[in-house]
Amino acid sequence: MASILVVDDEPGVRSSVAGVLSDEGLAVDTAATGEECLERAVTGAYDVIVLDIWLPGIDGLTTLQRLGERGFDAQVVIMSGHGSIEQAVKAIKLGAFDFVEKPLSLEKTVLVVRNALRQHRLEQENRALRARVESPVALVGDSLATQALRRVVETAGPSMGRVLILGENGTGKEVVARLIHQHSGRRHRPFVEVNCAAIPEELIETELFGHVRGAFTGAVSDRPGRFEQADGGTLFLDEIGDMSLKTQAKVLRVLQEQSLERVGGTQRVRVDVRVLAATNKDLQAEIRQGRFREDLFFRLSVVPITIPPLRERREDITVLAEHFMATISREYGRRTRRLSPEAMARLQAYGWPGNVRELRNAVERLIIMGHDDAVSADEVAFLGDEERHGVLRDAAAGAAGTRLAEARDAFEREFILRTLARAQGNMSRTAEVLGLERSNLYKKMRAFGILPRRDGA
Repeated sequence: MASILVVDDEPGVRSSVAGVLSDEGLAVDTAATGEECLERAVTGAYDVIVLDIWLPGIDGLTTLQRLGERGFDAQVVIMSGHGSIEQAVKAIKLGAFDFVEKPLSLEKTVLVVRNALRQHRLEQENRALRARVESPVALVGDSLATQALRRVVETAGPSMGRVLILGENGTGKEVVARLIHQHSGRRHRPFVEVNCAAIPEELIETELFGHVRGAFTGAVSDRPGRFEQADGGTLFLDEIGDMSLKTQAKVLRVLQEQSLERVGGTQRVRVDVRVLAATNKDLQAEIRQGRFREDLFFRLSVVPITIPPLRERREDITVLAEHFMATISREYGRRTRRLSPEAMARLQAYGWPGNVRELRNAVERLIIMGHDDAVSADEVAFLGDEERHGVLRDAAAGAAGTRLAEARDAFEREFILRTLARAQGNMSRTAEVLGLERSNLYKKMRAFGILPRRDGA
């Protein structure tokens, strides 16, 4: 729900404007002075501020100027009396969206506020889009697994080979696909993405291959599909494991012949497309169960890339959390919050079943819901008591089908990693909690490939 702040020293004006805007389904707060307006703007995120020019204390123009200086992105609508049109024009020059003249026409006031809300939404969307476009896609993290992944992407990118990206949901398969495209000779050509799991079976073929006029009811004109849209560039088939066998056969033919027929058409259209595919499924198991074509699998997996889940590269959690804190704060136009050591320890200890996507969502929640500069441990309590249960759950999941010794090693490694995270990398404290000598702890860490933090005591 959009949020409005009405600022006027006359109680009757505040009441009538707030009432009519509330009837429009908007959340409305009121303030009587410029000072109160500035104070409320700090504690509440308003979309539009309806501000009178004549106020006791600091006037409306000074209030407007201070709102701009402090970086508040709310749209400001000025209310002006008969003798203050000149000041209203000055307010527009200072950044106000529009003004309404007193005595107020409530109908016009609602219309201007609606327009201001529309402008506010457009500016927010523009900022978010610009942030995504201007921010280069990157694999964020310092773990050995992430470093190895970067090397594979840099090697595979310039080739023409098809790439099959494997990994759990939320691990960053789309990021890897975009990076491969950026490292290729096709980087200035289109990157077209298709989520095969999100498109109904009856629409997937026309989405991929296009259709001709009259192919079905509603096909009033020829329409190119995603293969043609990606001509000269890269087509990313996300969640390829959810594609039907019928569509798989048609995709295989396009890969073999580099040409296609639109739905309802007879002419073949040549395309020059590099195909990248991704899935969270075990395609070998899908092949054995007859749900995925083996010949398509071999066509797609010229270069297979597996992205490890976040729980297997915990060294990346701190870097990713700080990265998301900075980028999301910029998208929302808010100050970046600092993660306290206690909050970071909780993030490190959590199992992250949703991987990087879940971590990003958690950080976004901390930015939206928080007001202090630092994030406390209590603010991340919504993640649950992973310290107690996460190790056992992850170890049991990872140990399925393995020998007892391997399962024990997996449990020990995970337990050491989480204890290190809770101790913030302090080796002495970790050894004490585990009941080990420091020398024995170092030996175990070396055996499990765990690198100690350099700042750990």
